[in-house]
Amino acid sequence: MLKTLFAASEAHPLIKTGGLGDVAGALPIALQKSGTDIRVVLPAYRKVLEKAGRLELVSSQLDSIPPTVRILEGRLPNTNILLWLVDAPTLFDRSGEPYSDTSGEDWPDNALRYSTFSKVVSAIANDKAKLNWRPDVVHCNDWQTGLVPALLSLEKQRPATIFTIHNMAYQGTFDWQQFNQLDLPSSLWSVESMEFYNQVSFLKGGIMHSDVVNTVSPRYAKEICTAEFGCGLEGVLQQRQERLSGILNGVDYDVWDPRNDPLIARQYDYGMFRFKRQNKVALQKEMGLEVDPTIPMLGLVGRMVDQKGIDLIIDLLPKLSRQRVQFVCLGSGVKAYEEEISRIVARNSAKFACHIGYNEQLAHQIEASADIFLMPSRFEPCGLNQIYSLRYGTAPIVHNTGGLADTVTDATKANLQAGKATGFVFEQARLADFERTVTRALNLFEQPRMWKKLVKAGMAQDYGWDISANAYIELYHKALKYRG
Repeated sequence: MLKTLFAASEAHPLIKTGGLGDVAGALPIALQKSGTDIRVVLPAYRKVLEKAGRLELVSSQLDSIPPTVRILEGRLPNTNILLWLVDAPTLFDRSGEPYSDTSGEDWPDNALRYSTFSKVVSAIANDKAKLNWRPDVVHCNDWQTGLVPALLSLEKQRPATIFTIHNMAYQGTFDWQQFNQLDLPSSLWSVESMEFYNQVSFLKGGIMHSDVVNTVSPRYAKEICTAEFGCGLEGVLQQRQERLSGILNGVDYDVWDPRNDPLIARQYDYGMFRFKRQNKVALQKEMGLEVDPTIPMLGLVGRMVDQKGIDLIIDLLPKLSRQRVQFVCLGSGVKAYEEEISRIVARNSAKFACHIGYNEQLAHQIEASADIFLMPSRFEPCGLNQIYSLRYGTAPIVHNTGGLADTVTDATKANLQAGKATGFVFEQARLADFERTVTRALNLFEQPRMWKKLVKAGMAQDYGWDISANAYIELYHKALKYRG
């Protein structure tokens, strides 16, 4: 049985800021079902300790890693997967989010926090933490664990390493002064290792030192080797291109499926698609909108940041306000975007509604209630909401990029006739292209027979984790071969 240590900085339902949390909460479960002996390791944030249930101290044999660090053992909630929490109270037991304080500013000691976490993961991987278990493979995720493959590369006997990039835009870069305070081998500060334009890049460390590198969709794996999407590291990725691949994220249909979703007003599937309207009526009442199930509703759930194309939506809303359409959104992010959307919504409160922040139940309600889901991301490594939308019969409008392009088939005339169309795709991340595509979707919505054909194809798509888990197991075996 393949033994895998899965290292991440967040995992649903314990802690989640984005797609990484969803993946780290679901992929280990699928890997275990496929026969992998998997253990998950996370930082012991305050919020995690509050939700983790019963924990047991299993190691304090880490005197060589300051500050005081212990390892607590429990179970990933609602599973029997072993969970190890890296308990360093001075670093992780704080109010705020994993990577930022209550005002949204990055924690100033993030370099120390995640280098300490990575040192502990490396110690577990070589059984220096005295847990009497040694993995065959260490699966690292994003910059917060990028130091792990770099540290393990210095060991004579080590497990194979795989590094998954969830988003190139977040790189974990720190200056020489901070690097100098981390008590790391000086060899890591070099162009062949982690040095990047006179800074240290944790992300580069993961890319350079892992046996294999992957990202979360086949399209994004190609895109990040270009200057447009590589965020300055495209040359490094081209250098390692033969070790780079893309595996599409799965979704957890135990959580995201209208047939058994306890968070929506009325459960439904394609055979009972008429019940979807009851969810729309319930949300219209809740959000103070005109109650009429025949009005097309556009939904948005996501971060209000440049990457997500939120400015395109803001620019489109005044034009939509003159049409027979409703708009409901949920999200948070850049304050200027939050304030602008709030102003537009307030001026059009009979048609538009918005909740700034995050609410899991409302996210499910929007997916179940909306007819069309807006996702005009400038880049999208994988994206999950467009996949949720497909299952909920909520046609996604997406930009032709990354995982969006890999999961949504455009409603061209030929694709509609062939029963292959699942949503709407636009080519350029510009307002004119986006607006034309929204108009195209609203026009098709007025043709019930063709619309049902579209949503039927979308609801039939299967992006469950089993397929992705098997692809990861193949990648683990490839990493073992490369390690030699």
